[in-house]
Amino acid sequence: MDVTQWTGRHACWLQDAFEDTQEEFAARLGVSVRTVAAWHQAPDMVPKLETRRILNAAYNGKAGDAVRRLFIHYVRAHAQQMQAQALRVAIAVVRRDGDVLLVCRQDGDDMTWQFPAGIVKPGGSAPKVAVRETLDETGVHCMVRKHLGERLHPMTRAYCDYFICDYVRGEAVNGDASENADVAWAPIGELSRYIPRDRIYPPILEALEATV
Repeated sequence: MDVTQWTGRHACWLQDAFEDTQEEFAARLGVSVRTVAAWHQAPDMVPKLETRRILNAAYNGKAGDAVRRLFIHYVRAHAQQMQAQALRVAIAVVRRDGDVLLVCRQDGDDMTWQFPAGIVKPGGSAPKVAVRETLDETGVHCMVRKHLGERLHPMTRAYCDYFICDYVRGEAVNGDASENADVAWAPIGELSRYIPRDRIYPPILEALEATV
């Protein structure tokens, strides 16, 4: 099976799996030593199509089972390391009748309306963080109804877990004046007045609009 996302880093992993020096790996592939050295210097670079075909041919035609297993181990270990290092955030979308709970974040002179959210520490429970942070930030007790999905946020680059939550009790107050300027129940039908529609995770819109 072809490797679909060859980068310089992947090429170096294949070299390590073969236990080749740079010179040996260049000879194995039929490329210059300078090309192999460039992969080490710029691991995020994407080789040209012809070079990716050469790497695929080496992986599929010349690599035995032991080499492939070691290469896959490198790929998976890196993915786990990147996930562990990434910031993970739990986001609560709390409904009450026809309204949704929002907080106004303050960052210097900039203010933006967002859903209550909190950082999930390694080994932590995202649903519990969503409920706890909502209470801490707004004084509102809620319960998770459904997991809406997760994504790498296009702007913050944090891994976000989204939860649709039901209101239980409590008055909305600004419980974290150091970070938030205000708290509000926004009419779902007017949500775009607070947050541009194209910045809202689509499953959130679908879940909220289904309740209107």
